[in-house]
Amino acid sequence: MQVQSPSEQLFFSTVLIEAVSQQKQSQGKGTGFIFSYLYKGRDALFLVTNKHVIANAHTSRFFFTKTQDGQHPLIGHRVDIETDQVWYGHPDPQIDVAVTPLVPIILQLQAKQPGNQIFFRSIPSSLMPTDTQLQELDAMEEVTFIGYPNGIFDEVNLLPILRKGVSATPLQINYNGQPTFLIDASVFPGSSGSPVFICDNGGYSQRGNFVVGARVLFLGIISAVFYRSEFGQIELIPIPTAQQHIPGVEMKQMIDLGVVYKASTVIETIKHCVASMAQINKASSEKKELIDSIPLQEGAEQ
Repeated sequence: MQVQSPSEQLFFSTVLIEAVSQQKQSQGKGTGFIFSYLYKGRDALFLVTNKHVIANAHTSRFFFTKTQDGQHPLIGHRVDIETDQVWYGHPDPQIDVAVTPLVPIILQLQAKQPGNQIFFRSIPSSLMPTDTQLQELDAMEEVTFIGYPNGIFDEVNLLPILRKGVSATPLQINYNGQPTFLIDASVFPGSSGSPVFICDNGGYSQRGNFVVGARVLFLGIISAVFYRSEFGQIELIPIPTAQQHIPGVEMKQMIDLGVVYKASTVIETIKHCVASMAQINKASSEKKELIDSIPLQEGAEQ
């Protein structure tokens, strides 16, 4: 498989995240994706998902495709990783986005599994639409999202599932005053954390005019889905990370309307993560300086 076109690269931008309890039991599965953020002149890599995917997890387990040269994937050869690294959520408790730095996880892998290299492609922040590009979008655009619906993926070749839908609310507008928009698409458990794109190959329509060329825009991250209860009520709930079969309870049916947090919330969460880590590092440094300044007891060897 050649990993050259935008759509081919999307297949290597996600990971299946499994939240693991302290008793080593699976608490559910969701999607994460690798995002590249320009920080101090360098690309910083982050793993992005929803807060509810990793909520109360003791560790997070996921896998990557192996590589030997860093340039080509060894299709079907997996490298498993489990980490207790801290996730940082968006500072607004209502915004369902969480991130963690990827490089420490890679270093942890190299320490535990020397010689194992992983193949991935990151989603660069440059794919976020500018204000001008947003205004050029139509009220209905075809969208692409990629992940692991119901935990389904190509288990032999280790590839996620790519799906399509359309925007159900204008992308320029914040749905219900929140930094979200809706998509008309089949969104199932396991799709939590899936990145959403406009991905046009060859040409696309722009305000009634046909434009020749490719267009890839990162729009945001899937978080929730609308359900219709057996009594006809419509509810908005986070996408479940595991199937639940409980006898004697009210049945709910998904109505194929997914909620997507806009790409800007990913950037906000990353900035919060960077600021939080800087404070922790500063506090650790100050603590060390304080310890170093404490004189040894009289008569102690130095």
